[in-house]
Formats: sequence, C-alpha cells, structure tokens
Amino acid sequence: MKPLLLVLTDIQNAKARATVKMVLEGAGHRVIEAGGGAQVNALLSNGLDPDLLLCEPSPVNSSETSALRQHLKFAPADKICLITRLSEQGLRREAAELGIKRTLSMPVTREDVESVIESLTPAKAQICAARDLPSGCEDLAVATSGPANSAHIPDDMPALPYVEELGGSNFFLAASPRMLEIRRQVRLLADIDVNVLILGESGTGKEVIAQLIHKNSRRSRERFLKVNCAALPADLLESELFGHRQGAFTGAISDRAGKFEQANRGTLLLDEIAEIGVQMQAKLLHVLQDGQFARLGAQETSKVDVRVLAATNVQMEDALFAKTFREDLYYRLSVFTIKVPPLRERREEIPYLIEEFIRRSPVELSSGFGSSLPSRLMDAALLYDWRGNLRELKNFVTRTIVMRDADAATRELEAKETASATPDPQDLAADPPAPFLGIRSVVRDVKARTESKMIQSALETFGWNRRRTAQYLNMSYRALLYKIQQHHLRPWSAVDPKQSVPNGSSTRQNAI
Repeated sequence: MKPLLLVLTDIQNAKARATVKMVLEGAGHRVIEAGGGAQVNALLSNGLDPDLLLCEPSPVNSSETSALRQHLKFAPADKICLITRLSEQGLRREAAELGIKRTLSMPVTREDVESVIESLTPAKAQICAARDLPSGCEDLAVATSGPANSAHIPDDMPALPYVEELGGSNFFLAASPRMLEIRRQVRLLADIDVNVLILGESGTGKEVIAQLIHKNSRRSRERFLKVNCAALPADLLESELFGHRQGAFTGAISDRAGKFEQANRGTLLLDEIAEIGVQMQAKLLHVLQDGQFARLGAQETSKVDVRVLAATNVQMEDALFAKTFREDLYYRLSVFTIKVPPLRERREEIPYLIEEFIRRSPVELSSGFGSSLPSRLMDAALLYDWRGNLRELKNFVTRTIVMRDADAATRELEAKETASATPDPQDLAADPPAPFLGIRSVVRDVKARTESKMIQSALETFGWNRRRTAQYLNMSYRALLYKIQQHHLRPWSAVDPKQSVPNGSSTRQNAI
C-alpha cells in the first residue's frame, strides 16, 4: 500500500486548482489550500511539514523569485513543485538555479499531477520505514525526513489544522499560533497534576480546552465532570458539589454523592467559577487545600483526589479589585492559567472550523450541501467579528445549511458588519467636536484616507476578489482583510448613492 501524502497548494488558476485537488483527494491524499504566499510561509513557519508544496506564481506580482526564496527558508527545494505558463521560461531557469527541479506547465492535467505524486511516494515510503526502525536509529529517520527544523515536530502533528477528537460532537482545532501554543501548554500539563484556570470570552471553547487537558492527563481513564456554577442557587450548588445526607433539607429523601465524590481520581470542571458567592468560595477553598469536605447534614468528612479545572468569562482582575472573588481562592485555582483568544483574533481558523461544522452536521441536514461555503460568503465570514465566537459561528453554519441560501447568508453577515461599524447618529451628536491635535494627526488622517481610497479602487477593479487585490497591492491576504475591516470598506454596488461613502468620499465618482 502506497503511503498517503500531505500536500500544501497555492494555486491561483481556478481550473488548475480544481484539477489538482480532485486528483490528490481522489487518491486519498490530504490537501491544504493556502490563500497566498504569505499564508504558505505562515503555515510552514508554524510547524507544517508537507510532503509537497505546489505553488503558482502570481501573474500580477513581479517578485516571484523572492517569493520562492521565502518558501525555501521553510521547505527544501525537492518538496516544491512550480506551476508556470509556457511563456515563463525565465522563471523556470531561476527556480532551477535555486534547486527547484519539479515544474508543471499550464494547463495542468491529471497525468501531470500523478507523475509528480509517483516521484514522491518512494521517498515517503523510505521515511515511513525509517520511523519504524528499532530504538537507536532515530537519527537516520530524521536525516531522511527532510530539513533540520522538521525534526522537532511531533509525529502526531503532521499538518495544520490540528484536530483532536474529544468524544461526542466536541473537538479541538488549532491552526493559529495562539491555539497551537495552547495545545503545547496542554501537553506540558500532561504529567503535572495542578489546577488550571481557563479564561476567555463566552463561546470561545473553554470547556473544550478543559476536556483536552483531561484527555491528555494521567486521569484520562477516569471521569470528567462539569458543574455550571452560574446555573444553580447557592444552597443547591453546595449540594451539587458536596452531596447531602438523607433529611439534610426538605426533599433530601436519600443520601446523594456530590460531584467531588463522583469525580474522585478524575477531573472536575467548575464552569463560570466567578459567579459563586463568597460563602461558597470559602468552602471550595477548604476542599482545594486538603481535599476534605463534609456532605450536607453529615458529621464525618470525606477525602477525595480530584483535579479541579475552573473557567470563566469574567475579567478576574476586576473581580479581585471589587472584592467579589477571594484572592486566596484565585491563586489556588490559577496555578496555571490558559487564556483562550476570541475567534476574531484567530480568523485564519474560521475556514477550517466551518468545514468541520459542515462535516459533523447530520447527514440528512448536510446532504448535497458541499464541504465548504461559497467564496463570497467565506470572505464575509472572515471579516465578521463573531462576538459569540464558536457558538455563534456554529449556529450560523447550521442555519446556512438549513436555508440553502448563500446569498441571503452573505447579506446577513455584511449587514451585521455594517451595523457594528456604523456609529449611532445620536452618539455622534452628543459628542463635542474633537480638538485639533496638531499636524501629525492631520498627516495620519490624510494617510488613512489615501490608503482607504487606493484599496477601495483596487477592490472594485478586481471585482472584489480579495486574493487578486492583495497580490496587486503586494500585501498579504490577511492584511487586506484587516484593512477592509479597519476602513469599513464595502462594494460600491452595496452603498446607497444618496449616502456618503466611508472615509470622506461622497459618491463613487468622487472616490475614483
């Protein structure tokens, strides 16, 4: 059986891109499509080690050779295959001088792709065989597997995005540097049995991080339990955590073990920990100190061995300052702290998350829908801030699958983005005129307006094709998305001509 390959592609031509993906995925290989040279370098520098990099130089970029040199900083030349046009013989010669021997000519055919794959599989098989060698031969495996910087990449992390199943419908996905760092921290915690405080906005996946910690710990064979501290009043929360004896209160008709006893030798997640009252905080602190507690109505104490994870979306510094959360409990819980970034700070993961949500949807719901969203809708999703984070994104994907109307979904996101970017006229009227801040402020303002007009004009020229626009402006795709959001740019066709265009241009003609 031939080994499967991981292939990273950066192909601008739609037909060539479709052909390559069809042939590779049809043969069972894994394909990761990048959105430009900058994203290729970001993926490679973050640990991605593909067996093959297929790249097509941009027709509007005159620095193709320098782009190849950037790729060569992270990937060896024998893993790069260049796709060129017949007229680009000079680029081929320059690539050959850099050590890149594999090239394909437009139009790309099935036979072309298969020939490249055939040339790679013997080397891949050799690597796989080397990794199975007995102890003491690891150096040979590393020497065969490629560049020196790939030797430290774990075997269980062959590609981005990194996805780990957590049971049920939950999964952990990492493709951004910050989420990959969280995964690294979780691995460091695997053999260290300490309490962990998980911070982050609502919907960022704090419970998923807690499950990931449990799965990678020595307690993974035991139970993982969760208590939502904000969902229960104080008296019921105490019974939920510590249990009760028969007759301890009205309705206590039998003895009942609390979550601490049920999670003995396992992991207990205290979600929304900042919502519990001060009295309950004192009891919880006592349990964390010595592992002992008493059920409600009981005289004797019980002792348990539980790893406690806590999560909250509250700014703990403010809670400590306001004296609503005990400092001693905070320091007991936060032996190690993990801060989960909001989705708007890891936008590169949005396409991967959308694909996962679609793939995990019920078959009767997603049948015939496809594996991803249309490009315009995906661009809108990348620009939107997702204040509800993963929860909002998942609900949106489910709604889009049900409605089967990509145009309506795109208009929904664009309308939300416009509404969030447009200030309330009443707020503007209430604010006093801004003071004159000097010549530097004027220069910055003129620079911003000029930049906005240049980007708007380029976007209109290329029909709002963000990738082509980014290549034309010699900037990364991600940087362009940030600038579009920063300047609140919209297609001229979506702007009411009676209203003013953002950044001081009153009409389309004036903006030109």
